[in-house]
Amino acid sequence: MSSTLFRAIPFVTKKGTLSLRTDYFTHRRFASEACRIKQNLIEKIVQKYAVDLLPGQKVKSGDFVTIQPEHVMTHDNTAVVMSKFKNIGAKSIKFHKQPVFTLDHNVQDKSEKNLAKYRSIEEFGKLHNVDFYPAGRGIGHQIVVEEGYAFPYTLTVASDSHSNMYGGIGCLGTPIVRTDAAAIWATGKTWWQIPPVVKVELKGQLSTEVTGKDVIITLCGMFNKDEVLNCAIEFTGEESIYGISIEDRLAIANMTTEWGALAGVFPVDDRTIKWFRSRVDKLELLKDQNNNLKNLTNNKPFIHPRINHSRIDEIEKNPLQSSPESYYTKHLTLDLSTVSPYVSGPNSVKISTSLAKLEKENVAIQKAYIVSCVNSRATDLKAAAKVIKGHKIADGVELYVAAASSEVQNDAEESGDWQTLIDAGAKVLPAGCGPCIGLGVGLLKDGEVGISATNRNFKGRMGSPNALAYLASPAIVAASAVTGKISNPAFLSTSSSNFSHEYLQTPKITCVINSNQRNTEAISLSASVEKVIPGFPEAIKGQLLFCNADNLNTDAIYPGKYTYMDELTFEDMAKVAMENYDPKFAKIVAKGDILVGGFNFGSGSSREQAATALKACGVTLVLAGSFSETFKRNSINNALLCLEAPELVNLLKERYKPDELTTPTHLNAEIKVTEGKMLVKGLESSNKVFKVGVLGKSVQELWVVDGLENWVRQRI
Repeated sequence: MSSTLFRAIPFVTKKGTLSLRTDYFTHRRFASEACRIKQNLIEKIVQKYAVDLLPGQKVKSGDFVTIQPEHVMTHDNTAVVMSKFKNIGAKSIKFHKQPVFTLDHNVQDKSEKNLAKYRSIEEFGKLHNVDFYPAGRGIGHQIVVEEGYAFPYTLTVASDSHSNMYGGIGCLGTPIVRTDAAAIWATGKTWWQIPPVVKVELKGQLSTEVTGKDVIITLCGMFNKDEVLNCAIEFTGEESIYGISIEDRLAIANMTTEWGALAGVFPVDDRTIKWFRSRVDKLELLKDQNNNLKNLTNNKPFIHPRINHSRIDEIEKNPLQSSPESYYTKHLTLDLSTVSPYVSGPNSVKISTSLAKLEKENVAIQKAYIVSCVNSRATDLKAAAKVIKGHKIADGVELYVAAASSEVQNDAEESGDWQTLIDAGAKVLPAGCGPCIGLGVGLLKDGEVGISATNRNFKGRMGSPNALAYLASPAIVAASAVTGKISNPAFLSTSSSNFSHEYLQTPKITCVINSNQRNTEAISLSASVEKVIPGFPEAIKGQLLFCNADNLNTDAIYPGKYTYMDELTFEDMAKVAMENYDPKFAKIVAKGDILVGGFNFGSGSSREQAATALKACGVTLVLAGSFSETFKRNSINNALLCLEAPELVNLLKERYKPDELTTPTHLNAEIKVTEGKMLVKGLESSNKVFKVGVLGKSVQELWVVDGLENWVRQRI
């Protein structure tokens, strides 16, 4: 292995190595020097799972590393990953206990086509001896936590953006994309750039009526200027965190995705240990219900392969903590004692309003939801049942309820909470994602308003793009379903008296940006000039097509209702691209256009169709002020070129009105691939040169062969 600044990752095969480098997007350094570094918790966990390191090398933020994660979860998208796995020529899964398959997204679809897909996934799992959980067992992220695929101080990835949730129990969970999942099946590894790490310090104690959902809605709304975009979050504040239940930690970590982060990790404390100890006993009681454990129960004392006392003893004796004076790019604080119940929306997690203020606006609702991986655990259902007991759902309102897993539903049935919700008029859905992803019954219709305990309220995600969606805790959702408007549970006489009508103070927050830089060599613009490889153009030319919107998310780019229509052709995908953002987009975009978006382009889910649909439209390059790292990852893997150009974006924002959704600018751009420069012709003053990143050799290689899938197939 070379000791030069640039390292080769992630796939070392008989025929070659793909060298991934940072300079294709921004001018960030990315290879660790063999020196002593005071690592934070995120870096220490990655250190355990990074392979092919130099002797004595310690990893740090900014490094591109090859990781061999503990586990990789795929759900309904397993079928597409299977296709990619076969297309790259792989014959067997490298480590059969590394993947886990969970069917959860489209479980309401009982068509023969969907059932056949589900059967094919199950058969593939049996063939390769992979742990498989059928439709009805629950949402994949909940299963990953319940069954110990996520475990303290481990690194587990998933082909789904809400893998951040695993951070609630001290596991570094982060999203990968479908092509990555196929590569992990085949090689056991993939590439990852360790993101900047932000310390989020929690102070004080939560009031009894405030939940983890209120905390993360507050954080998303108060820090709504991309403060944590593409970062990993390390939550600190020992005494304050100890007062937060594991279920609430999971909810907070889950929605760090919506906050813009790639991970959100809580420390492992006594409360975490006690939770895992209780899981040992619970899993022994349930062992006969898990087909993946049958071989462990034949005439032997049962020991769960992942959650057992021996493994818990190990993390208790050898805790992993950030080193003193470890480096964080930012330090945010939130005083929990100043947080009150909050509601997110409508149609954006960056808008949050205190319940005390919003309830005065008498916002009528037609639908309410207690579903999803963020807030459908047993404690969530209990909170909703406590509020709703003795009441009926209001006329003209529909309340939909789905447990996060079959285990959760069984617990809620035993406690009586499930029946309480049914008696009030709730409509039961199977354990799974359902309305949260915009699949199945109960979706929002034109003009309707919904309030949901889910994690995303993007325009059009839960149904019609002409509907409004709010997010709140299960208790608030339940109260609203009874009153027919967004309401405080204190309105209901049988609900907890802890809820108050008092208008509480604005949450107390601080944000400090670390002006100190680690002692490491930076890559300058002049040092990042690349040569153009054969087959790649020296310059990229096209007309700028401007979509004047920040936070343009994947549901806007490629609606969730199409995500599992695997039969859609490239031509079909092009017709529905940007449908939830601008229904006219497909008729405006032209082959060869350079698409310009705003800031935080491509936020949201990990669906790769957000990238491939734009590619299908003939877009040659996407420019934006900033990107979601997951969208960038999908773009790299699928040979869609992306570059950050914040100066250009700000100029176009001044030039064009926000209500012009998609604007052909008639400005022609030419990007010099090796120079990191873009010439724009047609501006009033003069032709203008903008600085952009350099498209490095690795990205050029992937573009020439039309994506990572083809690159791996040529070399496996």
